[in-house]
Amino acid sequence: MFFLARETKEQKQKSREFEKLKENLKIRFVNTAHLMYGREIKDLTKNEVYQTVAATAKQFISDNWIKTNKTYAERQEKQIYYFSIEFLLGRLLKSNLINLGIEEAVKEVLDDFNLDLAKTFEEEPDAGLGNGGLGRLAACFIDSMAAHRLPGHGCSIRYQYGLFEQKIIEGNQVEIPDNWLKNGFAWEYRKPDKAIDVKFNGNAYMKKLPDGSLKLVYENPMTVMAVPYDVPIVGYHNNTVNTLRLWNAEVNRDFSDYGRLTQEQMRQKNDYRNFVESITRYLYPDDSTYDGRRLRLIQEYFFVSAGVQSIVRHYKKVGMDIHEFAQKIAIHINDTHPALCVAELMRILVDEEGLEWNEAWAITKNTIAYTNHTIMPEALEKWPVDMFKPLLPRIYMIIDEINRRWLIDVRDRYPGNETKVHELSIIQDGMVHMARLAIVGSHSVNGVAKIHTEILKSTTLHDFYEYNPRMFNNKTNGITHRRWLMGANPELSDLIDATIGSRRWHRHPEQLDLLNDYVDDKPFLEKLGAIKHLRKEALAKYVKEHNGLTVDPNSIFDIQVKRIHSYKRQLMNILHIMYQYNKLKTDPNFDMLPTTYFFGGKAAPGYYIAKETIRLINAVADKINSDASIKGKIKVVFIENFGVSIGEIVYPAADVSEQISTASKEASGTGNMKFMMNGAITLGTLDGANVEIRDAVGGDDNCVIFGLKAEEVLNYYATGTYSAWDEYNTNENVRTVVNQLTDGTYGNFQSLFDYLVHANDEFFILKDFNAYADAHVEIMKRYQKRFQWLRSSAINIANSGRFSSDRTIDEYANEIWQVKPVMIP
Repeated sequence: MFFLARETKEQKQKSREFEKLKENLKIRFVNTAHLMYGREIKDLTKNEVYQTVAATAKQFISDNWIKTNKTYAERQEKQIYYFSIEFLLGRLLKSNLINLGIEEAVKEVLDDFNLDLAKTFEEEPDAGLGNGGLGRLAACFIDSMAAHRLPGHGCSIRYQYGLFEQKIIEGNQVEIPDNWLKNGFAWEYRKPDKAIDVKFNGNAYMKKLPDGSLKLVYENPMTVMAVPYDVPIVGYHNNTVNTLRLWNAEVNRDFSDYGRLTQEQMRQKNDYRNFVESITRYLYPDDSTYDGRRLRLIQEYFFVSAGVQSIVRHYKKVGMDIHEFAQKIAIHINDTHPALCVAELMRILVDEEGLEWNEAWAITKNTIAYTNHTIMPEALEKWPVDMFKPLLPRIYMIIDEINRRWLIDVRDRYPGNETKVHELSIIQDGMVHMARLAIVGSHSVNGVAKIHTEILKSTTLHDFYEYNPRMFNNKTNGITHRRWLMGANPELSDLIDATIGSRRWHRHPEQLDLLNDYVDDKPFLEKLGAIKHLRKEALAKYVKEHNGLTVDPNSIFDIQVKRIHSYKRQLMNILHIMYQYNKLKTDPNFDMLPTTYFFGGKAAPGYYIAKETIRLINAVADKINSDASIKGKIKVVFIENFGVSIGEIVYPAADVSEQISTASKEASGTGNMKFMMNGAITLGTLDGANVEIRDAVGGDDNCVIFGLKAEEVLNYYATGTYSAWDEYNTNENVRTVVNQLTDGTYGNFQSLFDYLVHANDEFFILKDFNAYADAHVEIMKRYQKRFQWLRSSAINIANSGRFSSDRTIDEYANEIWQVKPVMIP
């Protein structure tokens, strides 16, 4: 009785606190609307309602943001700066309300005004600051840093336009500008007083002084002003608010002073303006041209230089000793795009702070760590010296000196072995190799899945691993469960709360493993199945609204959503659908469970094969979806302009997670984790994090694995013994569907035929085809056993906690950055 009375008292207290919060929110909401728009709530447009809710939330955020920054400075805490060319944030309003703990109260406030919070969320555009897994990982990481009270911030570019908005017109991908900033970005704060000058071009050299010392001379550089736009990153139910700093390129401060200028001077000013504005206009400029590649390099140095200068300036402002920089600052390079952090920090320490080279180098190496995201050597960035040196003359001098000193050590280690020197040199064959610079200038190099790290050590970065094996380590990627489970699938989140009798997993996602006690509990599984059906209905509704296509939520939802790339093998997926369709049409003994196949993702504008794959998917969809004779056994959907917010609808609805990249090619993947966390069954190769997902769910009973293994793929590459022509001629299943690329069944796809057959099928689509078909047969067998399927779904959810980015970030913090949580009062 005492316990029940106490529980009732606590509930009453919580209820009073909730009503107090709600009243506070209502007052702030009304006052904010009046201040911003001078109108009553009922007169606001939908977008104005969104802007008002966001501004109200910012009032709760700002106090903690100020306290967080003050605490870090006063205590001189070690801070992490995570540099990434992209941060794929998605919408922030919902996640910020969840993290603040006020979502339900805001919902009720809006209900009182006959406003729908769910509709309000839809008014926010996805921030055009990223494209794929690299950027989404960075977004998950800064979310987890704040959630775990780690003093960690992001650094990137404020792109005026995102990659592009994808439209599908007559089956083709058409790219239109992603003008995500047309109504402003509600969460950013412009900080012109913290602007930084970044220098390009000019002439740099060392001048010998009378006393024999050398002095840097840097003549006639072009200066670009970098202005920071800060975005608060809100911790989950704590007072921590970290910062994502986005740099915008603007004309220099004296630009507006035209005075009396000649026509030539006016032209020069206009050229300068155009150059500056181009820097932060587009995410990923077209790198199929020289000018596009040069602009990419300009972008990389722009945000690196602005970011590192800003870090050093703030560090000195709070009174810390430059000689102790590495003890208080950690800079992390997310892939090679920010590798110039190494040279820029050296430039500042040597040129501006006057440190001797050896001390500056020790500080730089102890400050910087590097994450590699690619196994493919051809994807590792490198820049022609003829492009690099005139654009960044001082930075090139520094890299050249880093390389000279590094190669002295290499030759000492490998006397007379110029092959090793060639493989380890940062500047080689007229190119500046960015991954090599990142490795040489870091104290830690990590891969992002166990198999990825092992392949880096054995192949791609083998020479560097052999030189210093201790600096290599693995940090398997993760996703933030707060967005991808709690936010995207609230019904499942509520079921987990009720089932395990605790919400501790919200803060400690590893406690999802308590669900393992319920995977044989039929009432639990029935509820899980009902929630999956609810999520499938939501996706079906979205498809009806956006594609005009009716799909059956009772069919298997088989989903592949990711960047369109040959190694991810969307082409194999659609060829298999063609194979199933052929069998339905020609084999009276063939039957299959009704299946809806979903595709989504963007192809790079210059990637012809990827764009042709999209065209094929849509051609196949048009033919199959309109064929009444197959009685709805197959539907094919291409989801236009796939991104984070659409992903929040898609991932919870999946029955089958297509993770079918060629083994050894996918570094990790994070989409596989989002599907798993929402109860989808992985159908995949032993590639990237699929290997660890398979281990986590207890083996092949709870996922379906097929195809070549990584060592087999690498052996084919090494020996050159694979023949796509042989596969085409000896495999009837393959030959039939490949011939349909050119026989008019779906149109003319001669380029895809040639890519597979005559270009020797570089990602083994034909070799793995039969195994892939068999894997789909196995999926259908399992799906027919409802409770066995739901049990596997529950096991996937229960064991997904280890793939939370909270776990990953804790490993980075403890093993690479040596940084501890900081309590914000």
